[in-house]
Amino acid sequence: MSAEWDQAGQSWTFSLWSSQASTATVLVVDRDDPFVTVAAVAMMREGDVWTAEIAADVVGTADLYGFRVDGPRGAASRFDPSKLLLDPEARQVWFPPQHDRDRARVRGVETLGRSPFGVLWRHGPRPTMPRGPRHSAGDLVIYELHVRGATMRAPHVPERLRGTFAGIRHHVDHIASLGVTAVELMPIHQFDPDEANYWGYMPLAWDALHHGYVAGDDPIGEFTGMVQAFHDAGIEVLLDVVYNHTTEEDELGPTYHLRAIDDAAYYVLRPDGSYRDDAGCGNVIRAAHPAASKLIIDSLAQFADLGVDGFRFDLGSLLGRDPGGEVQRDSVLIEEITAFAAKRDVRLIAEPWDLAAYQLGDAFPGRSWAQWNGRFRDDTRSFLRAEDGAASIFAGRIDGSADLFGTDARRSINFITAHDGFTLYDLVSYETKHNVANGHAGTDGTDDNRGWNCGWEGDDIPADRDHDVRMLRLQQMKNAMVMLMLSNGVPMMLAGDEFAQTQHGNNNPYNQDNEITWLDWTRAEQYAELTEFVRELVALRKAGGAGAVVVHGVDAAPDLSYTSHSIAWQRGELYVMVNVWWEPLTFTVHADGVWALALSSCPSNATLADRKVTLPPRSSVVLRRLS
Repeated sequence: MSAEWDQAGQSWTFSLWSSQASTATVLVVDRDDPFVTVAAVAMMREGDVWTAEIAADVVGTADLYGFRVDGPRGAASRFDPSKLLLDPEARQVWFPPQHDRDRARVRGVETLGRSPFGVLWRHGPRPTMPRGPRHSAGDLVIYELHVRGATMRAPHVPERLRGTFAGIRHHVDHIASLGVTAVELMPIHQFDPDEANYWGYMPLAWDALHHGYVAGDDPIGEFTGMVQAFHDAGIEVLLDVVYNHTTEEDELGPTYHLRAIDDAAYYVLRPDGSYRDDAGCGNVIRAAHPAASKLIIDSLAQFADLGVDGFRFDLGSLLGRDPGGEVQRDSVLIEEITAFAAKRDVRLIAEPWDLAAYQLGDAFPGRSWAQWNGRFRDDTRSFLRAEDGAASIFAGRIDGSADLFGTDARRSINFITAHDGFTLYDLVSYETKHNVANGHAGTDGTDDNRGWNCGWEGDDIPADRDHDVRMLRLQQMKNAMVMLMLSNGVPMMLAGDEFAQTQHGNNNPYNQDNEITWLDWTRAEQYAELTEFVRELVALRKAGGAGAVVVHGVDAAPDLSYTSHSIAWQRGELYVMVNVWWEPLTFTVHADGVWALALSSCPSNATLADRKVTLPPRSSVVLRRLS
């Protein structure tokens, strides 16, 4: 499916894949009046590919196009020739302005008024960006970032550029100053602006950049300019991609393209024709079908050409299903993506679960893929709030979760917070979610937060307790960062956690395009101490060397018994001690060499004497070997 310009023949060639269609027509319209058709040409079928050619002089200055497709009715088809369909591989998408939609409704053509259009790509082939930096797994530190939310309130970004790719270029210096070596951008492919999904996890067009993130009229130039700025700073660019479902939702959702082109080829259907929904978003892409898998591979190639260094696959487990949507051990598409990545030298990261399957670790079909480690998140949170028995479980996470990934800790993407769930500050400030603003009466979002509010829920703290509660929260955030950055595996932090960003207890702000989710840069000054702590931790991680982790307890509980609430471990040239208990504990350094204090979360630094350190409650220290 595409619209390609033939320079030699001075014409446009349109193509569309559908195995079930009986007729297909391409329409070209002018954006000045998209309800007047400039050209309508019946497409010819060869096999399952439909094509049409339209001369340039017929198209003229018109630059919008769409398809009408018809076919047999039945349980496994949803053809609707009254709909103008978007090209699923459109490189740019145009939405009629609201006044045009209102005019369409008056004229009785509401379906046309809501339809997005593909834009004829007149700028020649997309550029191919040079290869960016490639960091070893030991040096990889990932920073999850929302393009719009990062800069909407950023004083260091020109106002007209806030929320855009161009605006992020002004933000690179801050990210680089943390020592981050890769950014993971939340979805940037085109989604429906009317769908109210701020996160972007309801994709519409996998080859198009979301127009809301573009400041001017050159989406590719702005995107590649941002990518180049990251590369110049030594930072890889990873994309969070959503190939497991689309914004067409279930059978009651809107019709934009795939369901009215070849429903049974692109979506997993039940025998009665309804959609299987293991994504929780209304539908699941039938990734095992060659037509669907081609869309996915083509999209990956487009972004690799634009300089993207890797991909994180939302609900990646769904890409490995068989044609009927059932879990399988081996997957042709997963193997194809793996081969593509090897050829293009890009990283692959899976979110290895969905509503019906949890395939974390060796259960995931992509044996070489890195994976978001949800167990690290849960077990670290449990230890941070001093649950009984959590220390011995957390000990298994420190060395790269060998129970899940064997000896290859590089496959474990460790995180404590991400876009989905509490921010780091909220994790130490709330014990229950506060999601009323989302409009679901507080029923959305997980109840399994494993947070501890340090003695008071939220920020309305009584004056006589304010200082102590806030100091304890700062200490707990530092402790969490120590555990994240100095465990084996690849650490990923959430943008804004370095200065205690809060969402006021909202753990599912997917539809909050406002100050709930936009990074609050006034906190950067308020929590400058935390930001500097993160910088020092990242630097220690890089300088301290990698290697196998040796775990120890403390003098009182050297075997990490069920009642232990502390832990120590050596990682390369670093020795880490963490006390999450509410009483002081004394640690002994169980490693050869001369050690010195490098970093401490304590309000007043702990001291090292006779190879012993007494840690105050809820605190951590990092030692560095001198010889």
